[in-house]
Amino acid sequence: MPETLTNIALLIDADNASADGIDPVLTVLAELGKVNIRRAYGNWAKPGLKNWGKLSHRYGLQPVQQFDLTKGKNATDMAMTIDAMDLLYRGKVDGFGIMSSDSDFTPLVAGWVDRLRVWQRAGARGISHCLHPVYRRGAAGSRQ
Repeated sequence: MPETLTNIALLIDADNASADGIDPVLTVLAELGKVNIRRAYGNWAKPGLKNWGKLSHRYGLQPVQQFDLTKGKNATDMAMTIDAMDLLYRGKVDGFGIMSSDSDFTPLVAGWVDRLRVWQRAGARGISHCLHPVYRRGAAGSRQ
């Protein structure tokens, strides 16, 4: 049986992911280890994020405000990516989960494959959200 991760970061693209998917995502990540960092990114002034706001206290989500400075730009995605890379390079986490309904984070996850080894893939078929694979710190280029 694989070892349990002690510090997983869950980063949520609240602008694009449905709040209805939080339970299944946390269930999958809990099977992998402890989710100590839980951040939800978005423009919290938008009415569409109201459900996320209600769930933030219940699930211990840290809301990260990202204003829409220019319409149609991915400011939230950029903030999430910068935080993910910061957590990775400071050695703050053992694994990552990205919750989003789009594929904008594929380059980030591809970059993790170059620097981390795959610990376990956590797919969410049939659910309206996307949980990218969870990765574990390890030797670059080696895969479990």
